Amino acid sequence: MNNNWNRREFIKKSSAATLAALAAGAPLTSLLSSCNSRRTNSKADTVILLWMAGGMAHTDTFDPKRFTPFSKGMNANDVLSTFKPVPTILDGVSFSEGLESIGSIMDKGTVIRSYVAGDMGHILHSRHQYHWHTCYKPPQSVSAPHIGSWIAKELGSVNPVIPAFIDIGQRFTLGEGEELKAFHTAGFLGSEYGPFLIPDPSAGLESVRPPLGMSSMRFEKRNQLYNDLMSKGAMGEYGSDYQKESLRRSMEQAYMLLKSPEAAAFDLSKEPKESYDIYNTGKFGLGCLMARRLTEQGARFISVTTEYEPFKSWDTHDNGHTRLIDMKKQIDGPVSQLVKDLEKSGHLDRTLIILASEFSRDMMVEGRPDLKVEEQVAQPDIIHDIKNYGMHRHFTDGCSILMFGGGIKKGSVYGKTADERPCKTVEKPIMIEQIHQTIYHALGIAEDAHYVVEKRPFYTTPDGLGKAEMGLFA
Repeated sequence: MNNNWNRREFIKKSSAATLAALAAGAPLTSLLSSCNSRRTNSKADTVILLWMAGGMAHTDTFDPKRFTPFSKGMNANDVLSTFKPVPTILDGVSFSEGLESIGSIMDKGTVIRSYVAGDMGHILHSRHQYHWHTCYKPPQSVSAPHIGSWIAKELGSVNPVIPAFIDIGQRFTLGEGEELKAFHTAGFLGSEYGPFLIPDPSAGLESVRPPLGMSSMRFEKRNQLYNDLMSKGAMGEYGSDYQKESLRRSMEQAYMLLKSPEAAAFDLSKEPKESYDIYNTGKFGLGCLMARRLTEQGARFISVTTEYEPFKSWDTHDNGHTRLIDMKKQIDGPVSQLVKDLEKSGHLDRTLIILASEFSRDMMVEGRPDLKVEEQVAQPDIIHDIKNYGMHRHFTDGCSILMFGGGIKKGSVYGKTADERPCKTVEKPIMIEQIHQTIYHALGIAEDAHYVVEKRPFYTTPDGLGKAEMGLFA
């Protein structure tokens, strides 16, 4: 495998895979896969993925180590955590300062402290995000479906009016936008299983109605023009009958939603002010509010992201400590309120909530200790400026994930990382194949679910070898 992929190569290969998927024809349902029917032993009906895009440092969030306050002239290698540890509701379990609200609800879920991200050489955020969301290392010969698309295909909609897969908060007009598009797709499964995109939850209603001032008749004509253009584009030229029919069905579903009363779930102005204000910490917080409203209306898979933009948010190549003060304010209240609201409404037991990031961070180690890769950030050995105080490098050997609902254990800690640098996984390592199969197991989707594409089986996890981690379930 080429471990030195750059962005241009990634885009080129991903585009080729997309065209290959269009020409692949209809995937054949495997005898081992039950499409559109959920197994009776499922523990959840809905999944909410809270995506901390950019690389969330485990030692400064949900797995704090020894705290070293900032001082000019300090030794960089002495810094493990830049925030004080604070107690959670669980005896003997602490989170990093600024995450007190999430810590107060950990009796309702599990913190995983031993996720190990994939080894792919030179670290590129979009490649690791592709791997996390599809379970496949890019590039692939065919376009790999997003986990939300697999779920939409296998289980269908809970409510036929609400899109089965909804993605909230990510724009594609930013850096690495084309690379991010590569995994925001249903791939060979077809357009109807792709994400319903809502870049800004505060304008969510605009996603389900014609533009202001446009009559229904004009909207119908514009839709016909769009279909004509599609028939003359790549889909019309290279797409199989299956893909064309899938696109037609996705457009029909959009019309259903447009005319339905359920569309009000996208209108956050209808939320009571007291509740709205709790969630209103920015786009991510409002995305959590929309996720709650959509779950109550029967969405199947919802992703809410803090949004990936190079060198911003969790992508802390500088000012790691000061940046995380703001990031924690964005997520702490909304995440805890989402869990509490779904529990209060009776939806939490059948909703699996996952909070995760593509990898972690460390001030000194790029990659993992026994497989270091090219360093991308200069970290001075002696820190004189607070901009160098924080977790700047990409670390793949110890990451934190939170899980709630969907049969997951309550008040539990899974796995462990070392207390001293390198703060790597030392107990119960868990890989992306296990995470995906754990999610599928909660939903009642078989481990060997697959489709035949280009005369070979394509599984939900590579070669169908992923196994659910049963120790996460109650």
